[in-house]
Amino acid sequence: MKKLENSENLVSNIGNQNLQKLVWDDARAFLAVARTGTLSAAASSLNIGIATLSRRVDRLEEALGIPLFIRQQSGYQLTEDGTNLVEKAEELEAAAIAFSMGGMAQTQLTGKVRLATAENLASDLIVPALHQFNEKHPSLMIEIITDVSTVNVHRRDADLAIRMVKPERGNVTLRRLGILGYGLYASADYVQKRQASDNLGSYETDQFITWGEVQAHLPAAQWVERILRGRQPAITTTSLSTQIAAASAGLGLALIPHFLAKKANLVCIDSDIGIDQPIYLVIQSDLAQSRRIRALADFLAELVVDNRHSLRGY
Repeated sequence: MKKLENSENLVSNIGNQNLQKLVWDDARAFLAVARTGTLSAAASSLNIGIATLSRRVDRLEEALGIPLFIRQQSGYQLTEDGTNLVEKAEELEAAAIAFSMGGMAQTQLTGKVRLATAENLASDLIVPALHQFNEKHPSLMIEIITDVSTVNVHRRDADLAIRMVKPERGNVTLRRLGILGYGLYASADYVQKRQASDNLGSYETDQFITWGEVQAHLPAAQWVERILRGRQPAITTTSLSTQIAAASAGLGLALIPHFLAKKANLVCIDSDIGIDQPIYLVIQSDLAQSRRIRALADFLAELVVDNRHSLRGY
C-alpha cells in the first residue's frame, strides 16, 4: 500500500511548484525509457543527451522513493512499481498534449489521415464511434486500412496504427492504450452438448475452430495447436469474423476477443487463456505533432480507454 501511495503522489502532488516541473520533465523521460528500453533510444526520441535523461529518471525515482527500473547491460526493465506508474504518466502525457493543442489556432482541420488497424477493431469499435469524430472534424477524411499484414507505419503505408504487436523497429512513437482480452467461446447449443461429455477439462473430444497456415504464428493459433496435439481442427479460417460465425453455428470452440464474443452471444468456456494482447497506438515520429494526426490519435486513445473494461473482458 505504501508503494501505491508513493506512485499516486506523482499526480496528487502536482499542485506543488517544484514537483510540477519534475512531473512535466521527468514523467516524459520515464515514459521514453519505459517504451524504448534503453537510455540511448529514449534520449534520441526526446532529442536530449543521455546524461540529462539519466538524471531525470534518477530524480523521479528519488522523489517517489521507489525504483522504477532494473538496470541491466541489455537495457532498462520496468519494476512492478514502474509498470504501475506507466498509466499515471500516460495520463500526464495526454494532458500535456491537450494543453499544447489548446494553444494552437482553432482552424478547421483538413486533409486525409490513414489509419491501419485490425478488421475486428475497425468494424466493431472504431467505425461505430467515428461519427463523433466526423462531427468535430467534418473536413478531415479518414482512410482505414485493415490489411495490416502488409502495412508498415515506418514505411509510410499509414500515418498511424492501432496494433496488438509492439513494433521493434522504425522511426515511430508508440503508446500502450490497454489490453485486448481473449477467451474460449462456443455456442449455447455446443455447450449444452458438451456438458454430457466426460472430458470437460481436457478438450479431448472437443472440436476447434482456428486460423489457417498463413496465420499459424498468432498466439491464438499456437494455443489451439498445443491443445490439439496433432488432431485436426474442425475448421480453419483466415478471418476472425468467420471464426465467430463458425462458433455461432456450433462447429466447435474458438478463441475470440471477449468484446466480440459477447456481441455474438457466445458462451465463455474459459476466460483466462493467457493470450491477452496489449493494444498500442503507433505514429510516425515525424508526424506526431501534425494537428490532424494528433486529433485522430487522441480520439482513438480516448475510445480505447473508455472501452477498456469490455475490451479486457471485465
